[in-house]
Amino acid sequence: MENVLLAFGLTALAGLSTGIGSALALLTKKTNTKFLSVSLGFSAGVMIYVSMVEIFFKARTTLAAELGERLGSWVTVGAFFAGILLIAVIDNVLPNTENPHEIHRVEEMDENKGARESKLLRTGVFTALAIAVHNFPEGIATFVSALQEPSIAVPIVVAIAIHNIPEGIGVAVPVYYATGSRKKAFLYSFLSGLAEPAGALVGYLILMPIMSDTVFGVIFAAIAGIMVFISLDELLPAAREYGEHHLSIYGLIAGMAIMAVSLLLFV
Repeated sequence: MENVLLAFGLTALAGLSTGIGSALALLTKKTNTKFLSVSLGFSAGVMIYVSMVEIFFKARTTLAAELGERLGSWVTVGAFFAGILLIAVIDNVLPNTENPHEIHRVEEMDENKGARESKLLRTGVFTALAIAVHNFPEGIATFVSALQEPSIAVPIVVAIAIHNIPEGIGVAVPVYYATGSRKKAFLYSFLSGLAEPAGALVGYLILMPIMSDTVFGVIFAAIAGIMVFISLDELLPAAREYGEHHLSIYGLIAGMAIMAVSLLLFV
């Protein structure tokens, strides 16, 4: 039970970091683009390294032990790409006009202060909903990781938390434009992050009764695919948008190096 509570706590922490993004938008006057660029690159490095080196390998080892070397390897690869397909489908289903990955900056808060249009409110609300839908499988992934391997869950939580910060800005900016209310902007942004603990709850209710080594292996392989897709499709492009190309790559390498060292400490 203690592991379950820890898993829920870590998942909630990762999801509700959207509130950090909205707080940045509401309390600061200028976006620190270099910091965000390095941070997002760092997050991508952590997620790619832990996915390919630790999570995928553990899934393959588990499935090979349960299903045999050949079948287990095929199932691992299939689950990995199924995770990629799942998150790609979610991305493509979301309306482009409310895409949560659109880059926003704090400076936008002071532009066009008179713009209080319902269209902007709709954009903010739908961005929040889009983020919620997008974060749902992330919540399941974080929860299962924390439940099975707490040692690798913490860096995953940190990585997801970092990548949720720009999403929080993306919700807060249009809502503030539309309503002029910083309170509403923060609330919408904060609530959009609740999808991750909600995903954890659904994962717990559905998966725990049927959890076995085989199910765990499949889920872990899918988690690796989800993490890799998020890194390549969201984090690295956003890092380049916020700052120089090299900054995002430096952050990426730093994330991989720190993740590698942290994993070695548990050997």
